[in-house]
Amino acid sequence: MRIGVNVPNFGPGANPDNLARWAKTAEGLGFDLLMLSDHVAITSDVARQYPAPFYEPFTTLSWLAGITTRIELGTTVLIAPYRPALLVARMAANLQQLSGGRLILGVGVGWAREEFEALGVPFERRGALTDELLRALRAAWENEDDYRCGQIPLWVGGNSDAGIRRAVRFGSPWHPLRFTMPWFRDALGRLKDIAAELDRPVPELAPRIYLRLTDKPIDDPDRRAGEGTLEQVLEDIEELRLAGAETVLLDPYHGDPDETLRPEAAWQALATLAAHRP
Repeated sequence: MRIGVNVPNFGPGANPDNLARWAKTAEGLGFDLLMLSDHVAITSDVARQYPAPFYEPFTTLSWLAGITTRIELGTTVLIAPYRPALLVARMAANLQQLSGGRLILGVGVGWAREEFEALGVPFERRGALTDELLRALRAAWENEDDYRCGQIPLWVGGNSDAGIRRAVRFGSPWHPLRFTMPWFRDALGRLKDIAAELDRPVPELAPRIYLRLTDKPIDDPDRRAGEGTLEQVLEDIEELRLAGAETVLLDPYHGDPDETLRPEAAWQALATLAAHRP
């Protein structure tokens, strides 16, 4: 199983030095993947959760590719409707080439209505625009000499049934984000049912879970996957592995932007898990 890290590329502690330290720490601890999230216009609905500065993922990943050597790089998730499809195809192809084939492109439909308005993108069409992007990426990478870079792995993000259905239709790994294990067990059943309904294979799983280590077990039924004692977190990861997850992405950001000023706490949690990883 591959285990990756979701690096906070936003907030008061986001700066070139800290982003470089995040990348070197993740690679140095032996993690397999480093991923960044995506916002373009930091409107009020975005800023409430992910305040500026917000480092654009393609630009930042290109820079991080030059200061790492082994770790894979990716997006969790690129908001598909925000950029023209051929621009995404070009940027992703170039990053794949410049990084030595280390890119994974996770995509999603987005949720910040004000940001859609600021970018002039119809919020109501975000699902259809995401489908158009996925089709255009594959066509460009397969057929256009200027864009050819091999097939960059595509993950489909989203916890809704529409997101599950999209992953099944495109045959891409499903990338659910921040959930409880009871929710995941139920969603796994829906995933299998939708695959059977569409007569398609059940896609691979590439979930993103929290990483928050506690001294005492969390008994709350709403405990999110990746929260709790080291033993609870390892049990979550093992259950995900048995369910078919070939990659699990750890998200050590707990929701307070000031955490980005003190990344050492997250690095310690990552180091603890790295010493006991499956």
